Amino acid sequence: MAIELLITNSALIVQGDPLAGWRALTAEQRHNEPGAGSVTLTAYPEVMAQLQPGNRIMVIRDKTIWMAGPLEVPQDYQWDLEGAADPGEVVVMFSDDLARIAGYLTYPEPAKTWANQTVTADVVRKLTATSETIIRTLVSENCGPDALATRRIPQLALDTAAGVGTTRTLTTRMEPLLDACRTVAVPDGLGLRTRQAGTQILFGVHQPRDLTGTARFSAGLGNLRKVRFSLSAPTATSELVMGGDDPAQQVGAGEPANARAYTEVTSGAQATWYRVEKLVQSSGKTNADGELTQDGVLALGNDNPQASLATETVDTEDLQAGRDYGLGDKVAVVLPTGLTVLDIVRRIQLSAETPDSGEKVAAVIGTGDTTTSASLVGTVRQLAYRLGQIESRG
Repeated sequence: MAIELLITNSALIVQGDPLAGWRALTAEQRHNEPGAGSVTLTAYPEVMAQLQPGNRIMVIRDKTIWMAGPLEVPQDYQWDLEGAADPGEVVVMFSDDLARIAGYLTYPEPAKTWANQTVTADVVRKLTATSETIIRTLVSENCGPDALATRRIPQLALDTAAGVGTTRTLTTRMEPLLDACRTVAVPDGLGLRTRQAGTQILFGVHQPRDLTGTARFSAGLGNLRKVRFSLSAPTATSELVMGGDDPAQQVGAGEPANARAYTEVTSGAQATWYRVEKLVQSSGKTNADGELTQDGVLALGNDNPQASLATETVDTEDLQAGRDYGLGDKVAVVLPTGLTVLDIVRRIQLSAETPDSGEKVAAVIGTGDTTTSASLVGTVRQLAYRLGQIESRG
């Protein structure tokens, strides 16, 4: 497949010819977090003229945009008399457009400028709706079409609503915008993404697909190259969530405004491992709408048994990233031991050494760091046992 690189300005207008002679390209899509990439270029004047602050890059794979977003490090230039030929080389680092959204906070009163926020009390932004509606509202009023003019991201618009998610409540105040969105996205298994369509950056929420019957990876199918795993104990099994204690919040009828609220959320891993307690502070929240429980569940997502399962896959004619599966989709990985892991695609990295050298696509399924899926933890535990048995027989 052919890969093309174009530079645009913040209005999505292409700034020059496609970048030629690039090398060491990586462009990694990430589920519910900004993607990242880098590329090395020869520092010709016409290339350097495009690599300016505020500009964006489009990585186009087989005539489809693989990733598009801001230049995070437009110019990391190097030249030396002996090593680099004239005119030297420049390394460019970039992200996707979700990084722009991640750079905002949730204003307590988004219709007001920061200087005009209410000073008499700590106001919170509280929303009760479907998780998709909450996310779209937060993005629109903080950096999208309904935001103050000074806060709007150029060309950002909301994608068509997908009609996904369940009814939830979110209380937020001066919180990183993407964190607030993930708070209601994660319990419903939703995905957050941006995509470029014409001269617009569209932000949308989607429900990842269950493709375990059609998107399968194994050595026998020729699309699985590597498997790596690890397993460690949970860092917490009981999340002790403490809310309330906020003069701006009334806990319940007849109770003082600064009363505390307590909720415990316990993981099933406690029976297998042992009890580990962790305090989760959710100031200003009550559990009347399940917010404390929601915070406890989210905390367990980071603290459950740490099973890491990363795979390196390769595209084939029958199964290709972007065409047949995408970020957040649940796929199947048949391990060399015969076990089959069903989990979601967390990351997909496109890489190529030169335009003519061919590309490599590596997907991280489960996660390359940690995962909280109880089924995956169990699978990794079995895998460790089976590999141990294989080693002892050898």
